[in-house]
Amino acid sequence: MRIPKGFRFGGVACGLKPQRRDLALVVSDHPAAAAGVFTINKAAAAPIQDARPRVPAEGIRAIVANSGNANALTGPAGLDDVAVIRSAVADALGVQKRAVLTASTGVIGARLPAMKIVTALPALVDQLGDHPDLAAEAIMTTDTRPKMAAREVTLGGKAAVVSAICKGSGMLAPQLATTMCLVTTDAAVTPKALQEALSRAVQKTLNMVTVDGEMSTNDCVIALANGLAGNPRIAEPGPDLTVLETALGDLLGEMGRAMAADGEGATKLVEVVVSGAPGDEAARDCARSIASSPLVKAALFGADPNWGRILSTVGARAGAAGYPIDPFKARVSLQGIAVFGGGAPIEFDRENLRTRLRESRIDVLVELADGEARATAWGCDLSYDYVKINADYTSLIIQKPDGGIAKDDRVSNYSPAFKRALLAEALKYIAAFSGQIAVIKYGGAAMVKDSLKEAFAEDVYLLKKVGLKPVVVHGGAPEITATLEKLGERSEFVDGMRVTDAQSLPVVEMVLTGKVNQELVALLNARNAGAVGLSGKDGRLLRAKKATHESGRDLGQVGEVVEVNREFLRMLLDGGYVPVISPIGLSDEGGSLSINADEVASAVAVALGAKKLIYLTDVPGILESSPDGALVRQLDTLDLARRVQAGAVTGGMKWKAQSILAALAGGVERVHVLDGRQPHTVIAELFTDRGVGSLVTAT
Repeated sequence: MRIPKGFRFGGVACGLKPQRRDLALVVSDHPAAAAGVFTINKAAAAPIQDARPRVPAEGIRAIVANSGNANALTGPAGLDDVAVIRSAVADALGVQKRAVLTASTGVIGARLPAMKIVTALPALVDQLGDHPDLAAEAIMTTDTRPKMAAREVTLGGKAAVVSAICKGSGMLAPQLATTMCLVTTDAAVTPKALQEALSRAVQKTLNMVTVDGEMSTNDCVIALANGLAGNPRIAEPGPDLTVLETALGDLLGEMGRAMAADGEGATKLVEVVVSGAPGDEAARDCARSIASSPLVKAALFGADPNWGRILSTVGARAGAAGYPIDPFKARVSLQGIAVFGGGAPIEFDRENLRTRLRESRIDVLVELADGEARATAWGCDLSYDYVKINADYTSLIIQKPDGGIAKDDRVSNYSPAFKRALLAEALKYIAAFSGQIAVIKYGGAAMVKDSLKEAFAEDVYLLKKVGLKPVVVHGGAPEITATLEKLGERSEFVDGMRVTDAQSLPVVEMVLTGKVNQELVALLNARNAGAVGLSGKDGRLLRAKKATHESGRDLGQVGEVVEVNREFLRMLLDGGYVPVISPIGLSDEGGSLSINADEVASAVAVALGAKKLIYLTDVPGILESSPDGALVRQLDTLDLARRVQAGAVTGGMKWKAQSILAALAGGVERVHVLDGRQPHTVIAELFTDRGVGSLVTAT
């Protein structure tokens, strides 16, 4: 993401949440104009009460934001905690207290442990730099992924950048702010002009997002503009303010779509367009009402083309608000297929439309015949998971003696009915998978964070205990890169593949086989998993030949698998061991070759006749190439091959996709691509009906 001049970002864990970063800081090195849009909730949180009367303003230098605790409905102590935090941030940065704004999100009604934030500030300030991703992660609550984007504009002949990080997944209602969103720009603009542009942009974008129709106590959009782009300062309406406002609208529109797609429990992004309305407010009201309707949302979750619920919602809003709208003159389309028009239902292929409604994005178009106004709203479907997330959200949250928040999600806390259903569901899969071989490619963030390492080791142990035969193939790219950098060597990549010369190969082998492999084996054996660490050279496990990139580029000492010693692996599996394989191959000349771990996992799965191949990645799964990047939950080899050929799958995921296609062509029945950044995704994917990632099957 492009970063505006003079801004620095950081995000750390300060202990408000049991896991993940939970404290973000955005700093302008130059005094900035500030504007804000805030929730209209009368139960507004302490940070909102503090910030709202202080913007628009000049001279703002920092925004500190936390997740895990909303600092809402905590009485006078909430404002006291805001004051303590503002003073501490001001001291740490050497700025005035008035130059600091705060924002919070998380559990309502628990006092904010301000000293946890104060204690973490030195490390947070030291970390400040080009790290908007860390700040975006730190403000997440039930979000499944960070949200950030940027736009470049030309103002008065000068290039400027407008960027945003935001969070939003639940408690999203289309009334003023709808999120925590922190906007930064190096454009020169007065607070008054920035406020006007921001308010109009929010009205058309974030105010048109709805997940559950529930307004938060903490919604806010705060913008800082430090003027370092050098454009003539914008103070009045004109071409430059229009350009800036358009960029803000485009940026916040992207954020709004991202939030709707990431709604709690959502499986589908829903875009509702209402045209031909008698006025702007009528168009917005009808669009938001359709996107908010629990009946419409539930129908879309079930891929039910129940257009009657849509038109009924329009009629209800028209009647309640007195809009001069005649629903009988409307035309309604779902996924571009007309279902109502001319005052009567339109015949359509119901099964075809049901199939279309299983896609990850749903388009609803209502064309009224009562005016010229048009509006777009974004929402999502209403799934079973939404109820579970919000039923569990605070019933399982406990406040620790130090003020931090923890989650007590033991099964014993759930209802007997839920426990029965969970057990029956899991046992069904345990019985089906007993005795099967499952090959797991372990890599990415799951290998870096201690809590995720522990969760992965627990998953492998449990798979073995319930009768599966797991085989682990690991990567180690972050460790390799860090080690090479310490030695003064720079890593070069070609289309996502590391170039490994003769000088760096021993380092690669040392990291993979001597460090990563041994640490993983120790972690597994601490749970009595019976893990055995292997290099591909051991027992001639992986015979390899030198590989060349499809462009003809020499990749150095990089290999591809020629043969897998199946008998060696089966001997270990029959003996009750868990093979843990480092992706180093043996050439015919007896030398070492570094092999892509995705390819090794695929080749091992084929050689063993494994039914399942699992890839842990740093994304939720295979994603759509569209701007919303929605998760593709299930696809077959034809669909995956088409995406690769179309260039929709690139970089490291391209090599993974090719390995997946090779595995399925070799007889593997099911390949799972999972988000390794979340704990226990392997168990969730294998032992529950719906799973959590992308499932790829043979055509």
